[in-house]
Amino acid sequence: MKNIKYIILALSGFFLVTSCDRQLDVTPEQSIVTDKAISTPENINNILIGTYAITGRADFLGGDVQMYADLLGNSNYLYWYGTYASLRNIYTKSIVSDNAYVRDTWQYAYKAIYQTNVILDNLNVVTDADDKKRIEGEAKFLRAINYFELVRFYGKQYVAGTNNTQLGVPIVLDSKIDFSGDLSVARNTVEEVYAQVIKDLTEAITKLPSDNSYYADEYSAKALLARVYLQKGDYVNARALANDVIENSGKSLVATFEGAFNTGENTSEDLFAMQVTSQSGINDLNTFYADEIYGGRGGDVAVRDEYVDLFEASDVRGDFFYYNGYGDRLTTKFKNQFGNLHVIRLAEMYLIRAEANLTLGTSVGATPEDDVNEIRNRAHASSLSTVTQADIMEERSRELGFEGFLIHDIKRTKGSVGSLSWNSDKLVFPIPLREMQVNNKLVQNPGYN
Repeated sequence: MKNIKYIILALSGFFLVTSCDRQLDVTPEQSIVTDKAISTPENINNILIGTYAITGRADFLGGDVQMYADLLGNSNYLYWYGTYASLRNIYTKSIVSDNAYVRDTWQYAYKAIYQTNVILDNLNVVTDADDKKRIEGEAKFLRAINYFELVRFYGKQYVAGTNNTQLGVPIVLDSKIDFSGDLSVARNTVEEVYAQVIKDLTEAITKLPSDNSYYADEYSAKALLARVYLQKGDYVNARALANDVIENSGKSLVATFEGAFNTGENTSEDLFAMQVTSQSGINDLNTFYADEIYGGRGGDVAVRDEYVDLFEASDVRGDFFYYNGYGDRLTTKFKNQFGNLHVIRLAEMYLIRAEANLTLGTSVGATPEDDVNEIRNRAHASSLSTVTQADIMEERSRELGFEGFLIHDIKRTKGSVGSLSWNSDKLVFPIPLREMQVNNKLVQNPGYN
């Protein structure tokens, strides 16, 4: 299983199943129609693997949602030189409701969510108890990660200590849909969406094995849940989960910062990664952040001096750049066209634990200084004798830069993007125009038609 990956694509009620070896050729495709797709344990598992493929599409965790966080949150760290108008509009915070990227991300997230619902509604088909638990856990993990990204982009930020009645996204948990009936569904609140994400991940943790090859395991779910709790300002739970992952997952930081990126395999610090090979998958971070000689478009996203100025001279992360033929500075994180996308790294868990401990005045697992220095020492940056909230946020920018955190960190810490406040309507995606036209129960976000 370590050398096998499966790809499934769902198109209008048909499932195309393809299996491929990471090193060798691709086997012929075969079709499975809807009424047969849920008839055997093997087909249920194939639908599950297909949901990974949809979640890993360019439109979602294949690079675009990570890039959105940079473009939407940027004020002085990067330049957008690309020609795609829809992405430039995100960069300039002048998004319109028929933005193609905003539309497609919504569409494929809900396609993945629907497939998880199909799996969960048909678990009785799976007769092996261990397989049934694993499949349920993976489906709930995938549903959670799709809903989490949706609510963060299409809804306002969760604010701890409030009712969070601001509109999020529709929660759909049923695959038994009458397509001849009324398909309209209203938006749930941000509070309700976060509750569903937490419920799914909490249940996934009890079902997933501690090791699951390339797929989500127990510690993938715990790490994602730590991220969710941090985003909602629940530092007690974020601290507990991050500490659990650090202490018990068996993961370790790669010896060098460079070694954590541009790999064709998962690294020792990957808690969850989308798989990319020359035969399957796509890495849109490579597409938009890399030069043409490395498989990208030439450097649509370039790094500004203000970002480089965050690093001290000895910090190797401050040299983790190269220049394209136009003299633009590009990040070295995404030079491998077929490199896996590192969605959750152990380094993030150290920074979550540090921030939570600092906020709570505790030292669970380690002191905030020790955790921050664990990250800094790998990068040959000087050790800090004390740390503040600002220090940790800057360390997140240094360590996790261009990996999909910028706008979310700004929102949860109530910062700003240039002259825009963290809760500005311009920092939230519109509900896609197409969805508004076909679903009369949807309410558009403020500031959009």
